[in-house]
Amino acid sequence: MGLSDVLNIGQSALAAAQIGLQVTGNNIANASTPGYSRELAMQTESQPQGFGYGFVGSGVTVSTVQRMYSSFATQQVNSAQASSSNLTTYYNQLQQVDNMLGDTTSGLSPTMQSFFAGVQTMASNPASLASRQAMLSDAQTLASQVQGMGSQIDQLAQGVNTQIQTSVNSINSIASQIAQLNTDIVNSQASAANQPANSLLDQRDQLVNQLNQQVSASVVSDGNGNYNIFIGNGQALVVGGSTYNLSVAQSNLDPTQLAVAYTANNKTTTLPDSALTGGQLGGILAFRDQSLNSAQNQLGLLALNIGTQFNNQQALGVDLNGKQGAPLFTVGSPTVTSASSNSGTGALAASISDPTQLTGQDYQLTNNNGTYVLSTTTGSTVATFTSFPQTVAGLTLNMSGAPQNGDRFLIRPTANSADQFSVALTNPAGIAAAVPITTATVADNLVLSAVGSGNSGSGIISQVQSGSNPASPLTAPVTLTYNSGSPATLTGFPTNQPVTVTTPSGTTTSYAAGQPVPYTDGSSISFQGLSFTISGTPHAGDTFTLTNGGTGTISAGSVSSAYFAAPITTPITLTYNAATGALSGFPAADAVAVTQNGSTTTYPAGTNVPYSPGATLSFGGMSVSISGTLVNNDTFTISPNTAVSGDNRNALLMGQLQNQKNIQASSGNASTFSGYYASLMSSVASKTSELSVTSTSESNVLKNWQQTQQSVSGVNLNEEANNLLQYQQAYQAAGKLMQIASQLFNTLLSVST
Repeated sequence: MGLSDVLNIGQSALAAAQIGLQVTGNNIANASTPGYSRELAMQTESQPQGFGYGFVGSGVTVSTVQRMYSSFATQQVNSAQASSSNLTTYYNQLQQVDNMLGDTTSGLSPTMQSFFAGVQTMASNPASLASRQAMLSDAQTLASQVQGMGSQIDQLAQGVNTQIQTSVNSINSIASQIAQLNTDIVNSQASAANQPANSLLDQRDQLVNQLNQQVSASVVSDGNGNYNIFIGNGQALVVGGSTYNLSVAQSNLDPTQLAVAYTANNKTTTLPDSALTGGQLGGILAFRDQSLNSAQNQLGLLALNIGTQFNNQQALGVDLNGKQGAPLFTVGSPTVTSASSNSGTGALAASISDPTQLTGQDYQLTNNNGTYVLSTTTGSTVATFTSFPQTVAGLTLNMSGAPQNGDRFLIRPTANSADQFSVALTNPAGIAAAVPITTATVADNLVLSAVGSGNSGSGIISQVQSGSNPASPLTAPVTLTYNSGSPATLTGFPTNQPVTVTTPSGTTTSYAAGQPVPYTDGSSISFQGLSFTISGTPHAGDTFTLTNGGTGTISAGSVSSAYFAAPITTPITLTYNAATGALSGFPAADAVAVTQNGSTTTYPAGTNVPYSPGATLSFGGMSVSISGTLVNNDTFTISPNTAVSGDNRNALLMGQLQNQKNIQASSGNASTFSGYYASLMSSVASKTSELSVTSTSESNVLKNWQQTQQSVSGVNLNEEANNLLQYQQAYQAAGKLMQIASQLFNTLLSVST
């Protein structure tokens, strides 16, 4: 071994130290560069030389600059990144819905309470135009609030479409960059004797992480330096240097929503939302499909039921002008769309038949070889049928045209109901607070009058008219006796009741309780709320008896919508016949349905109807109930309502809608309006809280894996400072070695000369 060998060893050591300094300096410079992986100059001993006394080293060689990298940790970071971005995006979007629904000042709960309070106030004073106007103002506030919330949901839906487009653009851009880097990496490594292109590899891994922020992506290395990227159900996004772009298209069933499409081999296919999980794209799709559409439908269902039920009750009353109530609210109608893939000419129409049967779900109708399958959009079958029209699930469906096998139709019963909810009535006099009919139990039914059987005079007693007395004013018969004399008198009045007498000339005189009452032919006699006359010429001892009549009463009565097709214009008088036990006097053209204990019997028009105490009698769109014990010739009247200004019966029924459980949830449980809205708020708040917890948890998981990854790939400046000193000392030592070798070489040269 000669001096030249020593010089070469020093030179190799000097070069290795210089490379180490360069690598360390690069680490320090990129300590804060996103995606940068710490590098290390890997040194190997040069091939030693063999001599008779043994092998002597020939220096050092830098074999490669190694990237400190853990594929396992990187894979876990990418997976956690996709999950964290997904949950965070979902949470941020749903939080907006939660804030909107749960606002204690501008939310719907206080507005509904104010509206129902206005209904109650109006019902307590139906003749007041001011109270009616206040109710309309409360209704307008309610409608504006519902419309505003519907508009906010629409804006969120539009925002979802925008975010889908933005995310797809980002995915395509990232995929294109990864494909280009695949090509650059393969070419660079091939031109550098397959040495790793560390900087390009870092850039590609950083892009893969950014891709997982958008959508969950799996990476497969082909062994040649390429990353092949797959998304969804295994769709290739990047293969080597080639990309397969995503695009956005209208949803096959709902043109208002964007879907993600995939193009390969010149064929474009719409991917199901459920296939695109993870990342911001997966989060925004999950938000729309699992929460936003549901909140939109449920808010619409609430608006539809409030509007329809109030309109129905309004239509059963009459306004201040005696006209049938016009709709109070404008309500929405279902939206129906045909799948873009349909090959037939079928057109489906849908209308609401019963809003109380709707559950806030969307439906899909599929033609299966002439058998139509109605199912929820989650796949649960609701009904199957072969003909139209069909009434099912609160909807009436009708088909026109010629649908083909496999054709599909989307039905969204309440999606637009919040947007379309408004006040249709502008005139406060148009509020139908009154019921169009009135009923009365004829006063003569309560007290019967009779002439004594032994009377010899010509005196007669009139029918008794009741005033403010109770329904059964007499606890025992009252017998009045005529006493001749000057003056002639009547005795026998109750001892605790004063008596008032009004003569035919109009003179009124009151007599204290227990006193005889002078008799004047044709005078009106009143006591205990009863009025009657005795006329003629009675004889001494003639008697006139007042006895209790029947206890029968008639209910206030109600009407159905059929009543207004032919409303009554004159009173109807129903009369009881004790001999037959039946009621007569029903309109000659109307059959009568008698309902009692859930059983209904219908009697033909023109026939008498057997009396059943408490039974509901329905005819001509009217329903009444007669109760109690009837006596012969008891009569009951049903008349057109001519005193509508003070009638609040229909307004009270409107107010009762607040507490009726007439709105269905998807669980099948019925709720009040307020209860349904509270359930909607609760479900959204619960999901928001769940996402808050899970997104925070997944964010922590991501941070932990990032820390694990950085423990391998991250730059530690303290460590790099130590490396600088180490390489500096190595550089100085190698230089000293070369200096000594040079001095020795010069010494040899001087000796030889």
